[in-house]
Amino acid sequence: MDCVTPILDVATRLWTCTAERIVYIRRLPRNLKILRTAMEELRSVYEDVIERVESEEKLQKKRTRAVEGWIRSVEAMEKEIKEILEEGDEEVQNKCLGTCCPRDSYASYKLGKRVSRKIRAVAALRSKANHFHEVAVPLPSPPVIERPLEKTVGLDSPFLEVWRWLQDEQIRTIGIYGMGGVGKTALLKKINNKFLQPSHDFDVVIWVVVSKPTNLQRVHETLRNKLEIPDGRWKNRSEDEKAAEIFAVLKTKKFVLLLDDIWEPLDLLKVGIPLSTFGNMSKIVFTTRSADVCRDMEAQKSIKVECLAWEEALTLFWAKVGEDTLNSHPDILKLSEIVVGECKGLPLALIIIGRAMAGARTPEDWEKKIKMLKNYPAKFPGMGDSLFPVLAFSYDSLPDEAVKSCFLYCSLFPEDYEISPQHLIELWLGEGFLDEYDGIQAARNQGEEIIERLKDVCLLENGRSQKQEYLKMHDVIRDMALWLASENGKKKNKFVVKDQVGLIRAHEVEKWNETQRISLWESRIEELREPPCFPNIETFSASGKCIKSFPSGFFAYMPIIRVLDLSNNYELIELPVEIGNLVNLQYLNLSRTSIENIPVELKNLKNLKYLILDNMNSLQPLPSQMLSVLSSLQLFSMFNSPYKGDHRTLLEDLEQLEYINDISIDLTTVFSAQALFNSHKLQSSTRRLRLFNCKSLNLVQLSPYIETLHISFCHAFKDVQISLEKEVLHSKFPRHGYCLYHLCHVSISWCSKLLNLTWLIYAPNLKFLSIDDCGSLEEVVEIEKSEVSELELNFDLFSRLVSLTLINLPKLRSICRWRQSFPSLREITVLGCPRIRKLPFDSDTGTSKNLEKIIGEQEWWDGLEWEDKTIMHSLTPYFRTTQSSKRLEFPFIPLQTYFKIPQMYFKILTTSFRPRGCLIMY
Repeated sequence: MDCVTPILDVATRLWTCTAERIVYIRRLPRNLKILRTAMEELRSVYEDVIERVESEEKLQKKRTRAVEGWIRSVEAMEKEIKEILEEGDEEVQNKCLGTCCPRDSYASYKLGKRVSRKIRAVAALRSKANHFHEVAVPLPSPPVIERPLEKTVGLDSPFLEVWRWLQDEQIRTIGIYGMGGVGKTALLKKINNKFLQPSHDFDVVIWVVVSKPTNLQRVHETLRNKLEIPDGRWKNRSEDEKAAEIFAVLKTKKFVLLLDDIWEPLDLLKVGIPLSTFGNMSKIVFTTRSADVCRDMEAQKSIKVECLAWEEALTLFWAKVGEDTLNSHPDILKLSEIVVGECKGLPLALIIIGRAMAGARTPEDWEKKIKMLKNYPAKFPGMGDSLFPVLAFSYDSLPDEAVKSCFLYCSLFPEDYEISPQHLIELWLGEGFLDEYDGIQAARNQGEEIIERLKDVCLLENGRSQKQEYLKMHDVIRDMALWLASENGKKKNKFVVKDQVGLIRAHEVEKWNETQRISLWESRIEELREPPCFPNIETFSASGKCIKSFPSGFFAYMPIIRVLDLSNNYELIELPVEIGNLVNLQYLNLSRTSIENIPVELKNLKNLKYLILDNMNSLQPLPSQMLSVLSSLQLFSMFNSPYKGDHRTLLEDLEQLEYINDISIDLTTVFSAQALFNSHKLQSSTRRLRLFNCKSLNLVQLSPYIETLHISFCHAFKDVQISLEKEVLHSKFPRHGYCLYHLCHVSISWCSKLLNLTWLIYAPNLKFLSIDDCGSLEEVVEIEKSEVSELELNFDLFSRLVSLTLINLPKLRSICRWRQSFPSLREITVLGCPRIRKLPFDSDTGTSKNLEKIIGEQEWWDGLEWEDKTIMHSLTPYFRTTQSSKRLEFPFIPLQTYFKIPQMYFKILTTSFRPRGCLIMY
């Protein structure tokens, strides 16, 4: 029994082994069939996965490593199984003839075993495919993504400037600003695409569109996607936590952050930008429409993108029109220049209008569209639906309705008009836009703030000349403003602006019955059959020399009018009496007209606040007590007007007015001047003062509120006293440095006993200074620098001076006794001043961005003495020579004759304004 058990165990094992092998052999045909079917099913799953992968890859994704490995495994498996199936089919066919036994049992056993294993392997691969929830993931973001950009025109210069700043290790933040449609985003794209070149060492360039309103969550998401922050560190996190994640990534990188279209300051710390680690030379460049945003974002460098120059504008426009259209008729090239002129270099306007003109193949088509563009720009293709809405974002961003109204009001001026800031603010005052401020001065200050705001967002532009500052509105911005004023074109004739149209026909006037504001320039109205009705008109302005009279009854029905401006109509000699019925009128301007008599009916204008009668050389005395009954009057101006009435009576009437606080006036006698000086109310209200022919007046008393001072033919005039609230100070009285803080314009002429103007040290905001024909004047400022320091003035003398004119001053030897930079100076004129041997300029004057020219005689310039020759070399390029003159002599012309030359109204006081060969005298 002990021997049988081992034998049986061995036999059992042998049987089991043999039986298993027999199973592999016996089941081989069936398993081959199973394997073939399983492989076909796996192949179908494989094709489904491949289709999903290819679809995802078209979306700029890449297949996962698991899927890539599975695909390779399936492809290798398919190759193996193909070989096995071929071998199996051959094995089955090679069985012993007439039997089921294989010729080579061992080989069949091995094949059967392999088939069985592959069946299990194919099943495993197929099962694995069911777990592919995602087959591809986003590609890793490249360091720089190219931005689509058409060929740019006119951006090479600002691009090179910004790129130079980007190479500067000391510059971290750069602001790009300019009006809408000028090409800021195109410039930023050009900068972005420059980084595609491998010549930089930044790790990543990030592009973020901020837009408005600023959405911090959207900014965070853009940064997260670029930096590939995983979901686990992002989802369900607060803003601060997301900023921390962005910070953690960026602090390890040298990056360039390009922020497009910022409308308000963006808190970079809340975004997660690691400003404290800018030692890694990372950069931030942003675009905005507002210079204020550049300042608030602490941009170390800012650049304004300007409109295109003429040749650049032509190039861009012609590119959009196309050669086929331009060459379709010889006249079209010249007509295209007219269209380009209307666009004033604004790239977006050139592009939109150029595309609209691309299909116009005849001169007639061009002429029709040009007429539409000039007269009805909002109806021109692309303007009302594409261009104006883009530009209007700047309008929408203005802080309140008052500022928006002030902006729209600027569109009442003609194209390319040079707008006086003072005149504009006075009109705003008359309209009531600034009524919330107490007093004219506070309202004026706010008006100046609004102008700066409009300039900062590029809705107004600076203009300038030597003698004045003015504003301009870009033509396309003006068209957009008129479009907005008509409520996006829905209400016609809300603003009516006519410029140089000649005669306005009666039937056109009849259409103005719903008009709110009418502005006529170089245009006049034909006689009407019956008085018109203007129930909604609030503003009527008619300016520009054409109007001699108005149709009968024209002003009869304007029940709510607030502003009436008839200035600059030199041929207008009579004021319609029905103006006395405009009981709601608050602003009346008759300046530079030839009106002789003011109707007594103006006494009815109890709500009149602003009365302006400047440069009216024909004006007769005002009706008795007319001013004193205008109980609401706050501003009265009769500047450069040779008033024929009694000045003292005029001053008495003004003093009776409760609310008067802004006076501009001419005085021609010592008695009237003393009357002004003796009245604290009148003196503190006087903003502009012209003293003419007050021959025995030796001392002029000024209040701290004076802004403009003209003194001429006051031969005894020697000095100035400053009147404060409780005391009168002589000009040499110390420690009152800002006594004349508001004084900006000073003109002194033909004051033969004047020795110096040292009192000007108390005028820190002096901008325009003109002195001529003061034979005794030896120094402008007769004081040492050390003495100025002792006065604690806290400002540099003449630091804001824009224009300095010195003519026929034979004894003048010094402007001031020390050198300084004159950082604001644009022009200096020195004629007939042979004893001036030195100019008080330091080395910074020649490098000033403001200096434009120095005018004088060549002999005088060659004889100047220079302590530092580098100053001479830096200033020489600005010198402009004029005719040599040891003494300028002029024939005498009566003042009355002079006043009949309208264009010279403001040219009475300074010989720098004086026409060649004439002198003005009473």
